[in-house]
Amino acid sequence: MDKNSVYRTNIIGAGEVSCAISVDEDKNNIHKTNSSFWDTKGNEVIGTTALPLYGAFVSEEKCHLFGDVSGKKMLEIGCGTGHSLQYHGDRKASELWGIDISEKQIEKAKQYLSSWGFSAKLICSPMEEDSGIPVDYFDYVYSIYGVGWATDLEGTFCRIASYLKKDGVFIFSWSHPIHKCVAVENDSLSFKKCYFDESWYSVSLDGGAISLSDRKLSTYINALTKAGFAIDEMIEESDDEIIQSNKDSDFAKKAKMLPVTFVIKARKL
Repeated sequence: MDKNSVYRTNIIGAGEVSCAISVDEDKNNIHKTNSSFWDTKGNEVIGTTALPLYGAFVSEEKCHLFGDVSGKKMLEIGCGTGHSLQYHGDRKASELWGIDISEKQIEKAKQYLSSWGFSAKLICSPMEEDSGIPVDYFDYVYSIYGVGWATDLEGTFCRIASYLKKDGVFIFSWSHPIHKCVAVENDSLSFKKCYFDESWYSVSLDGGAISLSDRKLSTYINALTKAGFAIDEMIEESDDEIIQSNKDSDFAKKAKMLPVTFVIKARKL
């Protein structure tokens, strides 16, 4: 994996959003746009974000949110190329499942996991829809930069809750909403976008396009509680050691001053 790909995951920040085009909140069109992007340009443009990294400057090796997963049933939302599933396979998880909106990502995940000697049950479907995933079944559901693509956040969290056993754990990461609003200009930070604006927009990236909505942190937290989760832990701090390895980049300078990634660990009540 390209060592810099995880930082490109955060490419959709204030600089790009300022050139965004507002779009209607049409779920089918949004799914079509985003699945096409990941079928063609996704890994090349944005890269691959996978465990042990949760995103830019945050690592499971420092956070230890999962603990011992040996013998556990794992489901990944937005499994992409399968690197995070391989991470849990190496740690003796008993079952690996994944769902992704992109057929090409599913194909890549199958090939990648097979090369490591792992098999997984992989499903191509929007995360919001009923795709035959068993209920009350999994010990962990997790998403590494996946759930932020959801067109129906509350509905998605309710589905995730249904997949989990009682006391099952849901862990997810995404770009911090403050990061999405702020740009670096001449070694200072400037707000370029309203934090409270959650409307959908489209951004062109290297010949492709994606559709996103920048949700407030409270939107994620409230959706979790409505779905029957209790939050165990939330992480916003960047890892200083990872920042130091990229200290000359504008993105690392930004990460010293504000959170660029957030991770939430929640438990099904």
